[in-house]
Amino acid sequence: MRIVIVEDEALLALELECEVEAAGHQVVGQAMNSSAAISVIDTEQPDFAFVDIHLLDGPTGIDVGRHLAGRGIPFVFVTGNLKRIPSDFVGAIGAIEKPYTVNGLQNALAYISRLVEGEGKTAPPPSLVMASA
Repeated sequence: MRIVIVEDEALLALELECEVEAAGHQVVGQAMNSSAAISVIDTEQPDFAFVDIHLLDGPTGIDVGRHLAGRGIPFVFVTGNLKRIPSDFVGAIGAIEKPYTVNGLQNALAYISRLVEGEGKTAPPPSLVMASA
């Protein structure tokens, strides 16, 4: 998958990029604020995105999520505070709570990959809070 990472903490973004690439996916862009995120999304046309809720320009990850949903691009929120996610998840598949473990992230990414590629549904890993929950 071609993946965009929207995260304002550089070390977390780098760690996430390393895990995504180790799983065989391609990171096609990173952004630390909402305007950069929307620009990368529109330019790169990713297959999937990881989106933090609180970015350099405030809690604008929700707006980025709405933009992704409007374009039909699946995404998950990656956040330290699940309570900040609107009850409808603005179209996200779900959320991964920070701090996450590498194993938890790998399990969530494997599940998301299968889901995005249209493979049979299996139970989500505990590290992924599903929007329908």
